[in-house]
Amino acid sequence: MKPVAIFRSSPIEGPGYLSEFLEGQGIPWQLIRIDSGDEIPSSISPFSGLVFMGGPMSVNDDLPWIDPAIKLIRDADRAGLPVMGHCLGGQLMSKAFGGSVARSDTKEFGWGEVSRSDNNTAREWFGDRSVIDVFHWHGEFFTLPEGAAHLLSSRYCQNQAFSMGKHLAMQFHIEMTQEMVMIWSEMGSGEVVDGVGPPVQSSQAMRMDLVKRVSTLNRIAQGVYQKWISGLVL
Repeated sequence: MKPVAIFRSSPIEGPGYLSEFLEGQGIPWQLIRIDSGDEIPSSISPFSGLVFMGGPMSVNDDLPWIDPAIKLIRDADRAGLPVMGHCLGGQLMSKAFGGSVARSDTKEFGWGEVSRSDNNTAREWFGDRSVIDVFHWHGEFFTLPEGAAHLLSSRYCQNQAFSMGKHLAMQFHIEMTQEMVMIWSEMGSGEVVDGVGPPVQSSQAMRMDLVKRVSTLNRIAQGVYQKWISGLVL
């Protein structure tokens, strides 16, 4: 079976629980470390699907890998390969499919609820729960490309997730592990201190009830990832 390509643009924003899930399903995966100088592949042919993780940069930045990544997403769409994006990855997908990304008036850092849209597609991806607790770390937002299905929203960000056929884009981080929350809350403490308002939690608040919160998030992610891998091109 061809591996799933996972693109990492920050050393602390790896696949997290996603890697555990894929290995548990016997699905190979290949980490492409953009942050370490790995180049974006010129072809999708070696892969069964593409996953883009988060990062501190903007898709609107003049970085040499942004345009090749967008091209690869479009190539995958034309070939029927599923694409999934987490935070920055979701923003890349929005831009690749004709949407836009802009700076938000309100940052979201830490745990926060998202509400499921009242449509069958949203239920297929996220189940019957009308509200779920997820982990956020973003200061920008994406718009929905034409033809996309709206899946989730939060009080502070209308577009938290969309799907287009096999593809899934998320503004939040469903891949979190306990270790990742601990690292992010420590290394990103400067951003947290600069934040203003209820959607920005303190580092201490992010770590409260961590075992329970991450366990619940992993169960939600399991269902989402299970649906996504059903579209892999074997």
